[in-house]
Amino acid sequence: MAAQETNTTGSGPKDDRVVFFFDIDNCLYPKSAKVHDLMADLIDQYFAKHLNLSWDDAVRLHKEYYQNYGLAIEGLVRHHEIDPLEYNSQVDDALPLDSVIKPSASLKKLLQDIDKSKVKLWLFTNAYINHARRVIKLLEIEEFFEGITFCDYGQTPLVCKPSEEMFRKAMGQAGVQEGRWADCYFVDDSYLNCKKAQELGWTTAHLVEEGVTPPKTQASKYQIATLEELRTIFPELFKKDTE
Repeated sequence: MAAQETNTTGSGPKDDRVVFFFDIDNCLYPKSAKVHDLMADLIDQYFAKHLNLSWDDAVRLHKEYYQNYGLAIEGLVRHHEIDPLEYNSQVDDALPLDSVIKPSASLKKLLQDIDKSKVKLWLFTNAYINHARRVIKLLEIEEFFEGITFCDYGQTPLVCKPSEEMFRKAMGQAGVQEGRWADCYFVDDSYLNCKKAQELGWTTAHLVEEGVTPPKTQASKYQIATLEELRTIFPELFKKDTE
């Protein structure tokens, strides 16, 4: 996987493939892995310790920042003197991922069955690069993706989904021509991210797993319960005669 932040597709042959952007956390592995719960606990601990808050206030503020910005760390950087890389070392990098994330044969088969002559697979995450690489390595799916766009915690101000700037950044790095929004496919478990992608013209599938309360209004044209449903809603992206 070309996990670099910059894109260098300009000098080679023209690439007319569409790009399928995949979110990582709670998308390429199920929510049942409880990574989100483990991360939420570490984030709450960080809020309580570094902002000198009670546990209840830490949980409340964490939730508020997540809902307002799509990423708790963005609220911390905007409103408090927090070093995002220090935050990353104490939250994302501290997660015991080795014990909770395992390879999935069905995920590998799904990615393998996508027609790479028509589709470029690209990772698109609000996590920092360290965490993203750890997850993809544990899932053993590095080979399927041609690159990654991540939230750069070393950048000020932070740019992350669902901001339009982040979507434009992903398109640029993946080699999508300016204004070719329709060349982008996207799957994510975040309502806000999918809503924004749909508004921008990306062909979007909101992943709402079984057991998760569905939104009153769909975030995007497509709403799926499993990644396997991508075969049904986007058959044009898959090799013929695959199951």
